Amino acid sequence: MNNELDQLRDRMEAAAAALDFEEAKRLRDQLNLLRGGASAEDAAAADTSGLSRQEPGRMGLGTSQQQVTPPPGWRPPPKPDPMTTGHARPRGRRSS
Repeated sequence: MNNELDQLRDRMEAAAAALDFEEAKRLRDQLNLLRGGASAEDAAAADTSGLSRQEPGRMGLGTSQQQVTPPPGWRPPPKPDPMTTGHARPRGRRSS
């Protein structure tokens, strides 16, 4: 298994050195599949052309959170009234 990974890595590096980035990308994806536990036949037959990778730093430094889109018709809640924020009702008996 390690021999196969080394051969794939060498082929990927050779393709990148020859500026054949499409082949290098295909070999990189195949290498990742093998490292993830896929068989050599499954990794070779996998079509990874439609996969898109997350852009690092999209939501901030080092985060991996995805951009969330609100559902249709959603409106943010109203902002609190600054005149009543932080004021608690007096406790105790109510005067009649």
